[in-house]
Amino acid sequence: MSNEELAYDFSPMIKVYKDGRVERLRGTDTVPPSTDPKTGVQSKDVVISQEPAISARLYIPKSTTTSAPQTKLPLLIYFHGGGFCIRSSSSRTHHNYLNALVSEANVVAVSVDYRLVPEHPLPAAYDDSWLLSNGAGANITHNMAVNWEPVGDELTTPAAARDYMAGVWRFACPSTSGSDDPLINPAKDQKLGKLGCEKVLVCVAEKDVLKDRGWHYSETLKRSGWNGDVEVIEAEGEGHVFHWINPTCDNAVAMEKKIVAFLN
Repeated sequence: MSNEELAYDFSPMIKVYKDGRVERLRGTDTVPPSTDPKTGVQSKDVVISQEPAISARLYIPKSTTTSAPQTKLPLLIYFHGGGFCIRSSSSRTHHNYLNALVSEANVVAVSVDYRLVPEHPLPAAYDDSWLLSNGAGANITHNMAVNWEPVGDELTTPAAARDYMAGVWRFACPSTSGSDDPLINPAKDQKLGKLGCEKVLVCVAEKDVLKDRGWHYSETLKRSGWNGDVEVIEAEGEGHVFHWINPTCDNAVAMEKKIVAFLN
C-alpha cells in the first residue's frame, strides 16, 4: 500500500491516509497566550481534564485591572469552527477574534479546545464542551449543524457541494443514524424546547452555503415550544467566515457590535 493512498479527502480542510496519517491543511497556524498589545486583553491556557485531555484558553479584559474586585462580568463560552476536524483554541484566527470581542464587549471568554475528528469521533467534541460548560455544550450542536437534508437555496446548490457537506458529517460522526440524528438535526431533539437560555442570536452571511441552515434553525427553535427570543442577522454580500477573513470590514464591525449588544 502506498503511503499516499487516501482514505478521506476533504480538501481544503483535511486529508486522512490509509496508513492512518492525518494531514490538516488549514487551521494549523497557532499563537501562544499573551497580553494583547492592542486591547490589553490577557489570555492564558488552563487544563480542564487530564483524561480525557481537555483544555481551554481564558481571555480576561483589561477592565479587570481597573475595576473593583467584586465587579462581575458576563461569561462567553466560545466553540471554534472548523468542521469538527481542524483548528483549536490557540488558532491565530480565533485568538485575534476573541481579543477584539472580549475587549469590545467587556466579557470574560473561555475558548474550548475540544478533541478533534478523526482521532476522536463525535460525540467527543460535544462531551468535552458539556464537561467544561456544564450544559452549554448543546450550543456546539445547534451552532455547527442542523439537518443535512437540503434546506432553502441548498436545493439548487451543486450536488458535489451537498455531497461534500454530508460526507464531512459522516466522517465526523461515523455512528450517526442519519438525518434523524438529534446530534445534527435539532428538530429531532425532544429537549430542544427546553433550551436553557432566554435568547439566541444567529449570525449568517448572504453568500455562505450554510446560510439557510441558520434561518432553518431559528424557525425550528420557534416551533419547538421554547419560550425565548431568537433573532437572525444576515450580512449582505458576504461569504463564509467573512468576519475572520476581513475583521475590519463594515459588515464584520456591524456584526461585532450586534454581538456585543447581545452579550450585554
